[in-house]
Amino acid sequence: MKPESATQPFAPVLDRLRAAGLRPTRQRLALARLLFDRGDRHVTAEQLLGEAAHGGVRVSMATIYNTLHQFTHAGLLREVVVDPGRSYFDTNVSDHHHFFVEGSSELYDFDAAGIEVRHLPVPPDGTRIARVDVIVRVKKD
Repeated sequence: MKPESATQPFAPVLDRLRAAGLRPTRQRLALARLLFDRGDRHVTAEQLLGEAAHGGVRVSMATIYNTLHQFTHAGLLREVVVDPGRSYFDTNVSDHHHFFVEGSSELYDFDAAGIEVRHLPVPPDGTRIARVDVIVRVKKD
């Protein structure tokens, strides 16, 4: 008997989408496989569009952005904004921070336990601090 993953290659992402409350459309399944079948990584919308085209998945840039934002809203991804208008989507949603290599656009994770953030401002009335994201910008020598 074949293992479940051999008979149902979409099973892990199908379960993930359903657990997040998202309807598993054909395009969502295809994009979820591209995003999650390779382990933790950072991807831009443009990179995902290229991967989709290379994999024979016909999808528009608008669908890519909509899906990335739906996945982020559902807690499947974290958006990391490195510059205005420039975001990466992180498949690792655990508590961690990032190194951003300027000039090469590389993004690397580092553990949140290695950072201590003190003296945060008091948030506006009716709000609370949900999390603190640290992006350390570095340059290659």
